[in-house]
Amino acid sequence: MPNIAPRINIIIVAAGTGSRFGGKVPKQFCLMAGRPLLMHTIDAMRRALPGAKITVVLASSMMVYWKELCRRYSFQSPDVTPGGASRWESVRNAVMLDSPYGENEIILVHDGARPLVDKRMVEMLVDSARLVGAVIPVVAVTNSLRHLDGKGLSHAIDRSEYVAVQTPQAFDAGLLCQAYGQPFSPSFTDDASVVEALGHNITLVEGSTDNIKITNPGDIETAELLMRRQFNP
Repeated sequence: MPNIAPRINIIIVAAGTGSRFGGKVPKQFCLMAGRPLLMHTIDAMRRALPGAKITVVLASSMMVYWKELCRRYSFQSPDVTPGGASRWESVRNAVMLDSPYGENEIILVHDGARPLVDKRMVEMLVDSARLVGAVIPVVAVTNSLRHLDGKGLSHAIDRSEYVAVQTPQAFDAGLLCQAYGQPFSPSFTDDASVVEALGHNITLVEGSTDNIKITNPGDIETAELLMRRQFNP
């Protein structure tokens, strides 16, 4: 049987309000290195997987604003689809758009606020997802951790037993579609947890410490420094 390259679909989730960021507009539209953050994220995925189909999920209320930003910055937007009331609903909407999926299709789900994902990691995720069906990047936890017991007390825990999860997360498309056919559960904190609820194992691969998620205003300055290093090693 010939080795058929998988068709790759990328879902970039950018429908959040960015309440923790505290800006006048959601963080994905804030300027970073002279352009809206989301444009850097899209370009990073385009560089990593030039032939992939990209779909950006936006809040319905921000779609006209995004169109105006693209015009202002002469940016070619990928396909855009409206999100839902939660991240789970937003991803589900995007996953179901192209259903049913072919046997060799892969879906990557990526946060719009992670603009520094690198080609090596993305290619590794795609290759691994083709073999095992569900793969996520992780990095070691470097801070000390404590568990809050609900009684006003806390207890030290062994951080070597934990990892921090990043995106993009990569899945066999049919598997992810089946997973998002399940009813919502509060335990669904990311796409891997949705797939895991089907009983499917999640494979971990090494992420990147540069692949930061923009959460606070100071993170943009950090990302700009990392970007300069990335393009001028």
